[in-house]
Amino acid sequence: MKDTYNTIELPVEGILHKDKNSKFFGYAFPMQEEDQLKPILDHLRKQHPHAGHFCYAYQMGTDALTYRANDDGEPSNSAGMPIYGQIQSFAITNVLLVVVRVFGGVKLGVGGLITAYKTTAQLVLATCDIVEKTIDVHFIISFDYKNMNKVMRVIKEKKLEIVSQEMEINEISTLPMGVIEVKTRKKNAEMVFDIFQTLFEIDIKRV
Repeated sequence: MKDTYNTIELPVEGILHKDKNSKFFGYAFPMQEEDQLKPILDHLRKQHPHAGHFCYAYQMGTDALTYRANDDGEPSNSAGMPIYGQIQSFAITNVLLVVVRVFGGVKLGVGGLITAYKTTAQLVLATCDIVEKTIDVHFIISFDYKNMNKVMRVIKEKKLEIVSQEMEINEISTLPMGVIEVKTRKKNAEMVFDIFQTLFEIDIKRV
């Protein structure tokens, strides 16, 4: 079972590619939610007030991928898809690529645009520090306080990462109750779930 993916952790900004007097500025940003797109584009528009096109592509997700490619006024499929093609070529996700074009007075034609946007996207990704991350599954474990040691022993033995933990009052018994959120690699998730399922007075559910 594949439970890793490649992405970038830090943005790369302003990689310049020139073609027949036109300037193409390439940017890469980590991206987790589509809400991040507009603020980034607004920032780039302020940074490049003379640019005519802000073309981009992004891909998000691990199991189910979401992607979008935008030509921003360039001929259809001459900008967004060549940019997206490089995201696919580098096999990364949770990333946004933006290529800003400042027109230099000479038309490139559709073929020239495709090459220019593809090349700029490629240069940006070649500059990025691409990292491998694990696909994690999160669980909420609930238990009476007296079973705390039992829960913590499994967490330690299986090297589970604690995301958060808190104590609550059980409304029925008015006794302290522990609630811990843990995460584990996807390939270990079923095993971890089964272990906690077999423990008496301990409840586990997937987040």
